[in-house]
Amino acid sequence: MHFYLYYLDAEFGFIHLRLQSWFPFEIQVYLNGREWLARQLDQRQVAYTRYDNKLAEIADLQVAQGLCAQFVQRKWPRVLKAFAKRVNPLLPCFRRAGLRDYYWVIHQAEYATDVFFNNRTHLSALYPALVAAAMLLFGAEDVMRFLGRKLHGNFKGELRSDLKYRPQGCRVKHQLARNSIKMYDPANILRIETTFNNPREFRVLRVIDTPQGRQRRWLPMGKGVANFWRYAQVGQQANARYLEALAHVQPVGKSIAQLDDLCQSKTTHGQRVARFNPVSAADGQLFATLLRGEFCLNGFRNKDLVAHLYPRPARAQTERQHRSAHVTRLLGKLRGHGLITKVKQSRLYRLSEKGMQLLTAAVHYRQVEFPNAMASATA
Repeated sequence: MHFYLYYLDAEFGFIHLRLQSWFPFEIQVYLNGREWLARQLDQRQVAYTRYDNKLAEIADLQVAQGLCAQFVQRKWPRVLKAFAKRVNPLLPCFRRAGLRDYYWVIHQAEYATDVFFNNRTHLSALYPALVAAAMLLFGAEDVMRFLGRKLHGNFKGELRSDLKYRPQGCRVKHQLARNSIKMYDPANILRIETTFNNPREFRVLRVIDTPQGRQRRWLPMGKGVANFWRYAQVGQQANARYLEALAHVQPVGKSIAQLDDLCQSKTTHGQRVARFNPVSAADGQLFATLLRGEFCLNGFRNKDLVAHLYPRPARAQTERQHRSAHVTRLLGKLRGHGLITKVKQSRLYRLSEKGMQLLTAAVHYRQVEFPNAMASATA
């Protein structure tokens, strides 16, 4: 049996503790950082608006951000020890018997990044395009990169992306083993949230003893509360990478009208540029490849496109040359339509703002809108 105790704490707000009723009387403490933040803002007379357990509007975001940075640097063993003394009256007896105090670990942690919109209407206009991009464009490599990992041949874990509709709205979740990153839209907030259940998937810089003396090494991260700051650092980085990959997504409706221009040939600098066919398999594959998360962030080269458009290894040098020449023509065609730009003094290309909008709309139409329309027509 466990005892569940609920408190309205002066510093941390609404919390609850679970106390095991048998030896060694394990304790779990459940805290919500936003409850703590609300009380800190009250003390500093910073106005805010609450929505459920979220802060939907904060008058001084700089103050709030500084407080959040302080939260992760708390002396957590001291804080949690005070909670233990509150609920377990047997602690003095344990100490007299020579037993050690509790060793505190992080059972589960969530780190959220909130993007505030002026109102719900603005977020609602953009959110469907963000959901489409997250589900259609983010592949296994992207999700692993968000969580600070690399996809390799020896990886044996499970990676899943799923979409759920709830009364509060739509939620996208990408799960890698027991850790995950998700996106949802409460009120006027776009929230990206990383959840930690297995911190050993991440690494922390530690000083260890080696035959050569004490050295710094990146080691699997444990659950001890001493790593709380590193949880926050990894979560912030994961959320930032996710948001950066979504940064160029535009409301799909604004781009559909521009597809007509994409489907027509044109003359640029005296050279004829062939048209694209967004509903064809070849162009659909090209557009989806260009929208890959790592390409949006880091750009791409001829060889990068060759590797994704031709996953089977070339059988001869002539075939490799043919593939490279074909991709060179595709790059010229994309530049002629203003969909990509070349980075000066390099072989690197990036999607233009126009390209990001049009290709997102084209992929969404081919993979979502057109199949749905066909299903409705044949129903």
